Amino acid sequence: MEKVLTNFKYEIGCDEAGRGCLSGPVVAAAVILGENFENDIINDSKQLSEKKRNSLRTFIEENAKHWAIGIVWPNEIDEINILNASFLAMHRAIDQLDCPKDLIVVDGNRFNKYHDVPHECIIKGDSKYMNIAAASILAKTYRDEYMENIHEEFPMYDWNKNKGYPTKAHRLAIKEYGATPYHRMTFKLLPDQLSLDL
Repeated sequence: MEKVLTNFKYEIGCDEAGRGCLSGPVVAAAVILGENFENDIINDSKQLSEKKRNSLRTFIEENAKHWAIGIVWPNEIDEINILNASFLAMHRAIDQLDCPKDLIVVDGNRFNKYHDVPHECIIKGDSKYMNIAAASILAKTYRDEYMENIHEEFPMYDWNKNKGYPTKAHRLAIKEYGATPYHRMTFKLLPDQLSLDL
């Protein structure tokens, strides 16, 4: 895995987590690794165990030059749609980086321009560049932690296990108990054969 795309000092890696979920926010991270950052384990967060992700999160927070988290909440997702919410979460993360911004490298094939900072979209970027992979790890671990916290409030949805993704158990709980304020009401919460009376 390459560390970065360019030799720019302030190249920002960006990724998000939670786009395909029925509940909870979409969370993004922006990371500038810095020239002295080294790690042999960092990979796309989906390829790592939960334990590895959590230990790498600590390592990234302690060793990256700059990092930040951006969050877009379910009511905002319903207003602007999930694609725009993903870009907004990344923008909110980048907003918090208190440093120059030379280039933004984003996992995926689309991005909404951030002010006048150039950007590059890289398909499967989280498995090609370490700064995007580091962002994917931070976004995923912060989002998972949030979903585990709100699970305490609504344990019937199994968010500690499914993290808001559309598992069979999650959909059956929506059918039985209805939607919560944490659900994205513009998403298809139930397949047609389990239609929800709203």
